[in-house]
Amino acid sequence: MHPVPYLFFNGTCEEAFSFYASVFGTAPNFMRVKGSPMESQLPPEAAEKIMHASLMVGGGEIYGSDDLSPGGGPAMAGCNVMISLPDFDTAKIHFDALSDGGDVRMPFEEQFWTPGFGAFTDRFGVRWMIDTQLD
Repeated sequence: MHPVPYLFFNGTCEEAFSFYASVFGTAPNFMRVKGSPMESQLPPEAAEKIMHASLMVGGGEIYGSDDLSPGGGPAMAGCNVMISLPDFDTAKIHFDALSDGGDVRMPFEEQFWTPGFGAFTDRFGVRWMIDTQLD
């Protein structure tokens, strides 16, 4: 058993997961409201919204969807997606790509516990922490 982060977006799930897939070199899977049993329960403009998305990241997965509740919800602020990468250069490349257009809370640099660590909120409102694995 392993926990899976589930990210909620206000209509940008497809854009965000497509972007994350380009950074991690994987392919996202999308399930839309259209054609699902939920289609008849939601307004017509929700048909193209993402009901569920998944993306492989290393040996784990990230899930997500557009927030289908009335009015949606605020951007995520109470959790972070933590990614540990094998070396400083690889981690820095991912940090720079994912944080582009976002808000860096802690620049990627050496810390007492690791050769490289940084934290940011991406342009979709998702909080990330990027770390370098120790040998």
